[in-house]
Amino acid sequence: MMSTPLTWIKSSYSGNDGPDCVEVAISAPTIQVRDSKNKNGARLAFTGGAWSEFVEFAAGR
Repeated sequence: MMSTPLTWIKSSYSGNDGPDCVEVAISAPTIQVRDSKNKNGARLAFTGGAWSEFVEFAAGR
């Protein structure tokens, strides 16, 4: 079985002049998160509900 490569999206808060950012990729049923400085390093995986709660918390809602 072949896996589909993830499409990573850089944070909109990251500038184009540096590698320090967070990237996310949607891989149903999870949202994957990684550090752009270490693309082969550890990743976090959130369920859709947990990701929504995290984003709302981070936004201060």
